[in-house]
This record gives sequence, structure tokens and C-alpha cells, in this order.
Amino acid sequence: MKISYRIAAVAALIVLACSFLITVNAQGKKPVPKLGKSTLKQVINAMTVEEKARLVVGMGFIMPGVPPPVKGQKPQPIDIGGFKLPPSDPEAYDVPEKVPGAAGRTHAIPRLGIPSITVSDGPAGLRIEPKRPNDPKTYYATAFPVATLLASSWDTALVRKVGVAFGNEIREYGVDIILGPALNIHRNPLGGRNFEYYSEDPLVAGSMTAAIVKGIQSNGVGTSIKHFAANNQETNRNSINTIVSERAMREIYLKGFSIAVKTAQPWTVMSSYNKINGTYTSERRDLQTTILKNEWGFKGLVMTDWFGGHDAVAQMNAGNDLLMPGNPDQSAAIVAAVKDGSLSIAQLDANVERILQIILKSPTFKGYKYSDKPDLVDHAKVSRTAAAQGMILLKNDSEALPLASGRRVAVFGNTSYNIIAGGTGSGDVHKAYTISLLQGLTNAGYKVQEQLAKNYTDYIADAKAKQPKNISFFIAPPPIPEMNVGDIVAKEADGADAAIITIGRNAGEGVDRKVENDYSLTEAEKGLISGVSRAFHAKGKKVVVVLNIGGVIEVASWRDNVDGILLAWQPGLEAGNAIADVLSGKVDPSGHLATTFAMSYGDEPTSKTFPGKEFPMPDGQKPNMLMGRPSEVTYEEGIYVGYRYFNTFKVKPAYEFGYGLSYTTFKLSDIKASSADFKGSITVKVTVKNTGKVAGKQVVQLYLSAPAQNIDKPESELKAFAKTGLLAPGQSQFLVFTLRAADLASFYTDKSEWIADAGEYKIKVGTSSTDIAKTVSFKLASPIVTEKVHAALTPQVTINELKNK
Repeated sequence: MKISYRIAAVAALIVLACSFLITVNAQGKKPVPKLGKSTLKQVINAMTVEEKARLVVGMGFIMPGVPPPVKGQKPQPIDIGGFKLPPSDPEAYDVPEKVPGAAGRTHAIPRLGIPSITVSDGPAGLRIEPKRPNDPKTYYATAFPVATLLASSWDTALVRKVGVAFGNEIREYGVDIILGPALNIHRNPLGGRNFEYYSEDPLVAGSMTAAIVKGIQSNGVGTSIKHFAANNQETNRNSINTIVSERAMREIYLKGFSIAVKTAQPWTVMSSYNKINGTYTSERRDLQTTILKNEWGFKGLVMTDWFGGHDAVAQMNAGNDLLMPGNPDQSAAIVAAVKDGSLSIAQLDANVERILQIILKSPTFKGYKYSDKPDLVDHAKVSRTAAAQGMILLKNDSEALPLASGRRVAVFGNTSYNIIAGGTGSGDVHKAYTISLLQGLTNAGYKVQEQLAKNYTDYIADAKAKQPKNISFFIAPPPIPEMNVGDIVAKEADGADAAIITIGRNAGEGVDRKVENDYSLTEAEKGLISGVSRAFHAKGKKVVVVLNIGGVIEVASWRDNVDGILLAWQPGLEAGNAIADVLSGKVDPSGHLATTFAMSYGDEPTSKTFPGKEFPMPDGQKPNMLMGRPSEVTYEEGIYVGYRYFNTFKVKPAYEFGYGLSYTTFKLSDIKASSADFKGSITVKVTVKNTGKVAGKQVVQLYLSAPAQNIDKPESELKAFAKTGLLAPGQSQFLVFTLRAADLASFYTDKSEWIADAGEYKIKVGTSSTDIAKTVSFKLASPIVTEKVHAALTPQVTINELKNK
């Protein structure tokens, strides 16, 4: 028996030896490791420094209208309006795009089995080219409601469903990672990209981000949550230096990212353009490695925003793993840095490993046979449902709404006919259609005043024909002035049962909004509202305003003129149908504000510092749209953003955070805490009953007031929320919320600790930040250190007020 074992062992050795010899090539070299078949360490060890430097730098992208580089010559910078963009790698032009219109690609290394993966824009839907040369097919994508509307639903299950549909389009069109969602805080209402962001509150922002990330990534594709961090404006976005306290960063501007990372583990995080306290975010190791990867346990890769940052080697050392869209000079700088010792091979290998881990998960690596045929019809239904669920009824005097189907309506306002599905720039989507409000009302069975509709349609068509060609996809064309209806409004009031006026606003990447004629209504819009209201009210008829906007506007000066206001935000491609669903009562409005509407812009806590101060240009340089001027903004308000400011300092808003009306009524009762003393956790129970006449949903919000003996704290902060199911009249639902020690804690900068202070805490349960049904108290006997972290993000200057804010 022993002899037979020995024979078997020898035979096995012979087989292994033969196998090894077979895999050795003709030159006698060792077999080359392959990604997915060898360990990551083996693959990385087999890479040359040059290959590693190519992998951590994107391939670049083909700029529309820019000719390819001349063969055999060094690629030249791309001139855009006098601003020199770094050149793309010639490979970007030599290798056909897998998905035309996608934002970028990584380099492939075929000898090691490493493919190129594709990333695409689109926080509100996949942004790719809908038409391709010599191809009769179309590649349209669904424009889902913008993030601010989704957050207004306060429904994470709904948002996850949107993510599932969204992710299907990403996968079926051959994209590996979507460059979204975006979750920066609504610090100021003029932020040009606020429509892409969820809320002024980090719990709402983080919860919504986690929900949509889970939905998208359930399809086996990735997300890139952005912009990390404190990217709260577009003015001078590539050069702005944000001066902000560590407490404000950790409690407000990083908190949502922390929730999303820990809850959903997005594949990637995108660093922002701006500096924080003097250093570009993509070059801050304390942000990209210490906080994100070490403290939070982020497992994915960090990529730059397009052309973000300044120093490729500093970005590598910071742990910003992938530079996008990438250019050959960055790769050369990285190779040189390894040779001179300013970049360790260990750090470069760590960046490479994170990229390879994501590539291993990608549909491209797995050889997924994408169809180019996602179910756009079904996804449009998802978009319509989500849009209606996030719309907010701000005013409804004398039950002006719902408006019964079959009624005759006079539809005013350019935007009723030229509705805005979503914002501009990389947040826009190439969609097959957009349903106007006129179409939506007609589809819902309303009778629309025909001559008025024809007048508007002709007016808008003529105005569009006269508009100059758009200079950039970043910037929307100037809005068309409102048509003067003074001569016909009385006749319309005679013929219609009610009036609907739509006010529209659009914004996007690269430019922030203005106060005059944007945050505030134009004189023509004010005249339209007052003129229509006078004429219709004289006949005893109702006037309803629909706000088709991406960001907050001023409402206090004109809201008393009208009977109803529906905040529709920017609802995606099914806009008109979704608005009509709510106006008709087919869907009960159940959205609540995730951002505050102030009485006036001057009431905003950031109005005096937004968007910061500018400095002279360096000698010989001129400002440009992409880089802007050297500038600085100080977050003097600290943690007092949005409702934290309004409630603490008793500044009355027009509509408070969390506010929203319904066509039915609800009662919150039996609100009880599990204990009067905090011992590890505490639960709060509440019963929600529909006391009205129609079915509806209610949003329940839990706020916490903490003791402030040691550091100042907001009057209250949102700590939990939930949305009921659809409750029939008389039906109730029982909700339970749980608070843990971390929910009680504030950040102590001098100790680098999150601490729940001893003392009395007040739990406030209600339907907005000020509409509180009941307050219950509990006590914490001794302080609890819930987390010890590293000191980080040291301010460039000392500001006494920042220390405790």
C-alpha cells in the first residue's frame, strides 16, 4: 500500500511539472497572472510602474467638436474659450467608445486580463448619446425626478425602487458605473446644482442616497456618490477655498456621506473640485483616507471630479485612487514620483488594488451581454409614480384642490407648455419625450381653453426660433419672458372653471442662481399672478400655481393672491402626467419639504457669505467659466444650516422644513418613549390615523433637543423619519423609532470625540420641524463617548465663532 501511495505522489508531481511546462512560453518566461484567475497581489506585482500609472489615470474623453491629436506628435491642450484643458490620451480616439456619450473610461491592460470600464454622467438618469452614426436605433434614457423631489417624498422604499429601474438602464446600456447620486447639502438656495442634491439635512440626504445606491447596485453596476465634500456652490467651483470648522464638516457636510457609505457601500466616491481650509479635497489625505477609508470603512475607490485637483502625485498620496478623465501628463508625473521617491510604490499599489477590486465586480469584467433595450415604458411609470409622491401641496385654501377631472381650465405661464423635466449640465438626461402640463391635463380629462393654449404655443415657438444657439450644454438658454395676457385674461375667466399658472426655473452646472428675477419672481410673473387672480376671483373662481422649479424661490410676497400652490419641483419626463395626477386627486399629495423656504433671501443664514469673495487673477491670466477666479468662502454659520438656524434663532420661514399638506387629515397619538432614562437605546412609539375623507400617506418626523451646557447646539435636529403606507379614511398605522447613543452625540473638536452629554433630552414628534404633536423627555445620567476619531480638516485661519459651531 505504501508503494502505491508513493507512485501516486510521484505521478501527481509529474502532472504538476508538465502543467507548469505547458504554461511557460517559448522564451522560457513565467506565466503571466490574469485578473480573476490570479490573486490581486500577483497581478499587481506583475504590473510595471508605467502600467500602474496608466490604470490610476483615466483614458480621457473625446470633447465634442475637438479634432483628435496628430499622430506622432505630443497631444496638445484643448482650448475652450481661452482656457486650456489638459489633453486626452490619444488612446481615447484610437479605441472606439463602448458607450457613445459616456463621460469616461479607464485604461485596459490586456496582457493581465484587465479590461477598460465605462463611467457615465447622470444623477437623474443615464446621460449617453441617444443617436449614433450609421445606426437607426435610438438609445434614450429615462429622466427620473430630480433628487430634491425624491427627498421630498421622505420615502426610502420608493427611492430604492427608482434606483432599481435606474440601475437596469445603466446595466443594459453597457455602463459600469454611474456618476451619482449627488448629496451635497443645500447650504444656500442659490446653489446652481441644488436640484441634484437632496436636502439641507444630512440625515435625509444620507438616507436617500443609501436607498438609491442600494437600488442601483442591486443590478450589479456601481455608483459614485459625490461631491466629496463641501461642494455647495458652482461659482468659482474649481478654485474656491472653503473655510469651515471641523465640527460643521463632521455634523453637517460629511454626515450624509457617512450614512451612505456605512449603509450602502457605494462602489466609488467622487472627490469635489473645491479646497477645504486651503487644500484641494482630492489632495487631502485626512479626508480621502483617514476619514473615508479608515474611520468609515469605505471599501471602494475614490475618483476625482473631471479635471479636479492640481497635483497628480498629491492626489495619489491622499488616497484619491483614480484621476478622471485623465491625461498622459498625470501618468508621467506619477512614474517620475515613484522613481524619485515622492510617491511610494506601496501607496500606488494600494490605489491600484482598489481600482482592480471594482473592475472585478463590473459587468464588463464579468462579460455581461447588455441588450441596449432597457424597459423604458416600465421605467417611465416608475418615474411618474415617484414624481407624484414627492410633490408638495404648499397651500390649499377653501379646498381649491383637487380639481375634478372634466373641468375647463385656463392654463397660464410659459412653463405649462414648455415644462422643465430636470436641470442642465451633467445632471440632464437625453430622454425620448417630456410630457408638458398641457398634455398631462388633457390626458387626465380636463378641458383646456384652446385659444389660450394656441396663443402660448405660437408665442413660445416664435421665441425659441429667435434664441441664439446655446454655447454649452452646461448652461440653459435664457428663459423666455412671460407672455402678456392682460388683454385676454378677463375673457379666459369667463370661459374657464379655474386657472392654473406655472412658474418655471432652471439651473445647472457651472453657474449659481441670482436673487433678482430668479429667486425672486420677475415683474412679468408678478403681473401674471396678480392679473389672473384678480380676473378669476372676480368671477368666484380659483387660481392654482404650480412651481416647476429646481431650487427654492421667494413665495411670501405673492402667495396670498392665489388659492393653491403645488410644488412640483422638476419631475422628470412624465412631468405633466404626474402633476395632473396630484391636481386631480388621483394621487393624494404626500410630499414634505426637505429644504426650508425663507420669507426672504436676507433671512437665509448664508446670504451674507454666499458665494464668497474673489481675489485678483494671477498675472497674465483671465477668468474663465471652468476655473473661475481665486476665491474664498467662510462658513460663518457653522452648524446652523437650514432649519437648525431658523428654529434656533426663531426666524419665521415662509414654509418650514418638513412641511406639507394633504387632501386628507391625520392625527398622531399614543406617542410614548420606552423609558424616562437612557440605557443604551430608547424607542418611541406613535400611532398615525387618517381622520379625513380620502386615502393618503403621512410623513412622521422625530426631532431631538439635546442639553447644551458644554457647547452650543441647535434647538432641535431630525433624528428619524418614516412615511406611512396608503391609509384609508379611519385607518391607522403604528410606527416605532429607535434612538441610540450615537443619535444623541455632538462633535467636540478639541477632543476629537462624538459625545452624548449628560442631561435632559426632549423628543419631538410631528409632521414638520415646527408642527409638533407631542414632546416627551428622557435623561442621560452620564456622558457617553460614542466615537473617538482623528483630528482632521484643520482650518486655515482661526475664527473664534467657528470653534463651537
